Amino acid sequence: MQPIHGVFRNFLARRRTPRYVFPMAAHTAIVLFSGGQDSTTCLAWALDRFGSVETVGFEYGQRHSAELDARPRLLDALRKNFPRWRDKLGDDHVLSLDVLKAIGGSALTDDMRIELGANGLPTSFVPGRNILFLAAAAALAYRRGVRHLVGGMCETDYSGYPDCREEAIKALAHALDLGMDRHFTVHTPLMRLDKAATWSLAERLGGPPLVELIVEESVTCYRGDRSLRHVWGYGCATCPACELRAQGYERFAAR
Repeated sequence: MQPIHGVFRNFLARRRTPRYVFPMAAHTAIVLFSGGQDSTTCLAWALDRFGSVETVGFEYGQRHSAELDARPRLLDALRKNFPRWRDKLGDDHVLSLDVLKAIGGSALTDDMRIELGANGLPTSFVPGRNILFLAAAAALAYRRGVRHLVGGMCETDYSGYPDCREEAIKALAHALDLGMDRHFTVHTPLMRLDKAATWSLAERLGGPPLVELIVEESVTCYRGDRSLRHVWGYGCATCPACELRAQGYERFAAR
């Protein structure tokens, strides 16, 4: 039997072996796809770059299902109206993370007002949500032989959630590498973009048809309001997510 110190040296040697970089078109990516504006833009970004793309959404006991309901509509429209991406769209997965509902204490899972909390964060903050999302997506990617993950985290126009910060995502990506002994690349194409730039990115990727699809079908509103149609899409127009989306669209349209 090989001594334990020899096994450890072999493990370190594997970790130090240079990784060859291949064009992304030869790879598959899994996109964290909620059905919102940001994740739909990220999905288009991935479809524009990777050879095949799978999607994953999460049921975590959120107060409404509007985003989850939007996901199949968006995927169907992308297949129907964007032929260059049709054959790249692979399997869609929905994973349960009900532990977030069990923990509770957030305006996205409980019947609470959306306001600034005593800790300086909005009550819409769900502690650990992006951490759990990425960990679950990486576990799925491990089983499916996928090494690229794409998420819509952004620290520019956002609500101040600490698990959206680039530093947090980089640390989590490193932990996933170590914990699964497999290298994952976590892509966050929106990290440095404001909402106006996110609308512009969607337009560059899919032209006006993609912008219109995001306006009509994606759901960003924290309340899941689909009764009020605005120039930027559906929503209550008063929650922080709607306000960011509306302000970004206004700047985008005024170029």
